[in-house]
Amino acid sequence: MKLLQVPTANLEERIKEELEENPALEHGEEGETNTDDDLYGLDKAESTDDDFSAGGEDEPGEDVELSNDTADKIDLDDYLRGEDSGDYGSYDYGDDYGGSDDSDRQPIPIRLENSFHDHLLDQLGMLELDERETAIAEQIIGSIDDDGYLRREVPAIVDDLAFARNISTDVDEVNNILSRIRSTFDPAGVGAWSLQECLLIQLQRLQPQTKEVRAATTIISKHFSEFIKKHYEKVQRLLGVDSDAFRTIINVITHLTPKPGSAFGSVNKAESYIIPDFFVFNNAGKLELTLNSKNAPELRVSEGYREMMRAYERGDKKDKRQREAVQFIKQKLDAAKWFIDAIRQRQHTLLHTMNAIIDIQREFFLTGDDATLRPMILKDVAQRTNLDISTVSRVANSKYVQTEFGTYKLKYFFSEALQTDSGEEVSTREVKSILAGFIVDEDKKHPFSDDRLTEMLQEKGYNIARRTVAKYREQLNVPVARLRKEL
Repeated sequence: MKLLQVPTANLEERIKEELEENPALEHGEEGETNTDDDLYGLDKAESTDDDFSAGGEDEPGEDVELSNDTADKIDLDDYLRGEDSGDYGSYDYGDDYGGSDDSDRQPIPIRLENSFHDHLLDQLGMLELDERETAIAEQIIGSIDDDGYLRREVPAIVDDLAFARNISTDVDEVNNILSRIRSTFDPAGVGAWSLQECLLIQLQRLQPQTKEVRAATTIISKHFSEFIKKHYEKVQRLLGVDSDAFRTIINVITHLTPKPGSAFGSVNKAESYIIPDFFVFNNAGKLELTLNSKNAPELRVSEGYREMMRAYERGDKKDKRQREAVQFIKQKLDAAKWFIDAIRQRQHTLLHTMNAIIDIQREFFLTGDDATLRPMILKDVAQRTNLDISTVSRVANSKYVQTEFGTYKLKYFFSEALQTDSGEEVSTREVKSILAGFIVDEDKKHPFSDDRLTEMLQEKGYNIARRTVAKYREQLNVPVARLRKEL
């Protein structure tokens, strides 16, 4: 179940961890020479029963405590038959599991970039600070969040410097360096305490300081509350300007950046890039599903460990130390086989679940039209696959599928049902899509209220309440009509 939750982007790292922990598990292309014999200093040509002689140094399992009764119960017949038949010899993502061919097995490209804080630190040289002041500036920059705002009070920064860096300073010195950062660092507005202060810093750094810029500064500094609530008529009366001039002033403000750090991508976060787990293509009306197998190397049980088991079976003398060693090897082989089976089962579950989703949402995968999405909940997929609902949930919450129309999280295809006036059940996703279309096409000078949006949906035959429309609008991250109003 844990492996099932791991997305493709992280599966390679999980397999690496298992390879490091279990020397009996290895990966490599077919026909590649095994090298795991070297893990315990063994030469493959010398892998005989001498390798398990009593009293030898660096023997595998030397520290394993095993009773004689337990050791005597070790049965190697199943192991040797299984290994010789190749049942566990190797494992890869073959055609049986919908995997892509070997030519697609390429490393995931990871983007390299400077973080927002690295960008700020690179600009310290412009301030011409001494070593002590540089340490203070670094502490300030470290207190700036990813949006570009300073989230710690100056007295707290003074305390941080005293305890963490053994630097004695005061509020005035920290404020002085902070002021220099705000006035010179790029992007403009970095280091502000609030949105209002961030916008004012940007306006102060705009050149030339035209009358429109000065009027915008007046709005942000004196009429900020009215501005963010979009009480434009009141703000215009307070400024005493006509509509055209006011529109120009507002345009200056709307071109400012409310989050200076937003232009910089997040580094080392799984959310910063998406690796699809599935690929769905339309081949002349036939939907073809394949599983992304780039990050899953071929896995197999180490030939060196299997040879150790055979050597033990061939040997005549089997003392306690030899039995302890073979018990250690047996445990590692068990773990390797279990992990290979778990990976295989993971692929089977993923494909089984995705096939059920495609069966239900076939029209969407053929057309890409949100309006064709059918109502579907976890229970629907669980019933088709005979899987537990919690298993389907693990797949849906962490996996992505690439289609001809874009890349979607599997959770995107799940939605509740809404009944129309004709008694037909439609997906709430379809209703949200229509609602979003209404809002996009509305006159921004006179945006639709929730009551009007409800009436429009009801006119289309959707039996829906106003509070439900408000909930869907919020889920679409659309503000109320007053805040959507434009000049």
